[in-house]
Amino acid sequence: MVSSEGGANYLTQQDKILTHAIFITDWGWAGVIKSDFGLRRIVLPLDSRDKVHRIIKSYSNQTKPDISNAVVLSQKINSYLRGLRVDFNDRLDLSNSTQFQQEVWRTTCSIPYGETRSYSWVACQIGKPQAARAVGQALAHNRLPIVIPCHRVVSNDNGLGGFSAGLNMKLRLLQLENGIYNKKTHEHILD
Repeated sequence: MVSSEGGANYLTQQDKILTHAIFITDWGWAGVIKSDFGLRRIVLPLDSRDKVHRIIKSYSNQTKPDISNAVVLSQKINSYLRGLRVDFNDRLDLSNSTQFQQEVWRTTCSIPYGETRSYSWVACQIGKPQAARAVGQALAHNRLPIVIPCHRVVSNDNGLGGFSAGLNMKLRLLQLENGIYNKKTHEHILD
């Protein structure tokens, strides 16, 4: 077990049982997948339950529904999406990730709420200053957005960079946290 500065515990053993829960938030339908060793995947809010269910099933056809396991987590996610600061200190199962990805994600967890850092900053923090593009690739494989707040990592020129849930969602999360972005500055992204 490795512990991050953000309080989340990282476990890397292989799982045996995967469970999932789909729930409604103020932003739409969301979902989580958990293993015996911790949180494995978060599906950020979408406009339908079916879309979330398809994403969960594409991740693994062997998940079993279990909302009881996710009640507290769904409450945390909903609180976060309402603009409250939430301590995501849940155990994380990162068994399907590389050591490099885990280093990047651990560093990303150290970025304070409402602030951003660049891909280059993350690369320097992990001792690989030439690896900004690799940092971006590691963040693209983050299956735990919000808990591992990859939306807080932007381009050196303060452009949004990328985000697996789309740039509109990244912008919305940054706006929620009162980051440096606003609708007027990035209207072209919202078209």
